[in-house]
Amino acid sequence: MVELRVSVREAESANPPIVFTHGWIDDHTVWDGVRAELDDRTTIAWDLRGHGRSEAPPPGEYSRELLLDDMRSVVETAGQPVVLAGHSLGGYLGLAFALLHPDLVAGLVLIAAGPGFRNPEARDQWNAAVDASAAKLHLPPGSEEASKHVDSWVIDELETIEVPVVAVVGERDKRFQASLGLFEKKLNVVHSAVVPDAGHSVHRKHPAAVAAAIRHLDR
Repeated sequence: MVELRVSVREAESANPPIVFTHGWIDDHTVWDGVRAELDDRTTIAWDLRGHGRSEAPPPGEYSRELLLDDMRSVVETAGQPVVLAGHSLGGYLGLAFALLHPDLVAGLVLIAAGPGFRNPEARDQWNAAVDASAAKLHLPPGSEEASKHVDSWVIDELETIEVPVVAVVGERDKRFQASLGLFEKKLNVVHSAVVPDAGHSVHRKHPAAVAAAIRHLDR
């Protein structure tokens, strides 16, 4: 197990803790604004392996399975089922985690996230775009594998996820607006929001709107 950077802010609340998972090439601080809006809730934010202040393992150790093992170690620190809030890659991992460990998940918040691709050609195009982006960035070797898709498992199993879901996307984030429609069809979406004048990083630019959406999961 790699050493992970985890930030915990505790509060007295009847609602479950929220675990925030960032997207590729970000870190846990992207959630600072949203967490400030939710200061009455216990929140946990962490850095994915190879990101932020978490340890960067060697190439070949960034698979979905290893990332989900990391997520489980973070979730289990809460001592109870949690709401998983994730942006982009973080949202995808939340979906995968809910499939593997439904007993540990009280709800999902999917922010500018997608469920992967059924079409192998679409997966190849996505993965090629990840490689092209990684080539321009100074990243730990092999860490781009975290953002790649290897199969259609998550999108194929969406309908088996039963927990309540909040889905948020930016008005200008056309790629992930298509996912919003799929989520509304396949998942138990209790609230969805398209945030005006927002792009892919809607949680950074519009934290109050994202926090307000998350509160639709409150008991």
